[in-house]
Amino acid sequence: MRNNSKPMMIDSHAHLDYEQLSGDLEGVLARAAEAGVSHIITIGVNLATANRPKALAEAYDNIWCSVGIHPHEAATEPDAANIDAIRASADHPKCVAIGEAGLDYFYEHASPKQQEDSFRAQIAVARCLDLPIIVHTRDADSDMAAILENEMGKGAFRGVLHCFSSGAELAERAIDIGFYISFSGILTFNKAEELRAIAMNIPEDRILVETDSPYLAPVPYRGRSNEPAYTAHTLAKLATVRGKQPVEMANITRANTLRLFNRMDIP
Repeated sequence: MRNNSKPMMIDSHAHLDYEQLSGDLEGVLARAAEAGVSHIITIGVNLATANRPKALAEAYDNIWCSVGIHPHEAATEPDAANIDAIRASADHPKCVAIGEAGLDYFYEHASPKQQEDSFRAQIAVARCLDLPIIVHTRDADSDMAAILENEMGKGAFRGVLHCFSSGAELAERAIDIGFYISFSGILTFNKAEELRAIAMNIPEDRILVETDSPYLAPVPYRGRSNEPAYTAHTLAKLATVRGKQPVEMANITRANTLRLFNRMDIP
């Protein structure tokens, strides 16, 4: 039975196979449990390494995974826009999402066209398999909104804008098509007033929390390697922003996560 006096959180986006975490995975998971993080989704970033998140999901009851091609990988992954290959890679009992996929115009690891082709292919797989798509977007608000709306016109699909750091218009347009918005440690940064204003106004049933670990550790750990236990700090800030108690905010984000990633099948 869950302890209703302690927040029970799900870290909806972590990279547990990255060396910053994998070298001390037992410690990482123990600290997460102590902090109240009961489940973690570990995220795929290309097909060449897709077996690593899947292996972790197989080894631990409280870890689930996704399969996808990050926009940084769109130029180097041979099957970045291969619908059949992406679909085959996602054929795993603990794969609960496609992605992370999307657009990143801050870096130039792949051309906008390569990123778009890969993103659209992954949306097609998500739609076909009825899995949510985990969306990475940076410095691409206009194109991201246009692609999401265009693809929604081809047939319904669902998803989340992860580690949200974009503008209010993209958040609104994503919510209008049924998407969720996930907040990371960026929410705790001193200069994130605009992001906190967005978080305050997101509909309650569309909010998730995550770490994106090992990146973007929240205050007071900013500058260090991030890990799932630190979900608690983002959740606490989100609760403050929205005028909630942490336990209540944890219950809200947990329910939202399980509604979106509905193949997790946990109480």
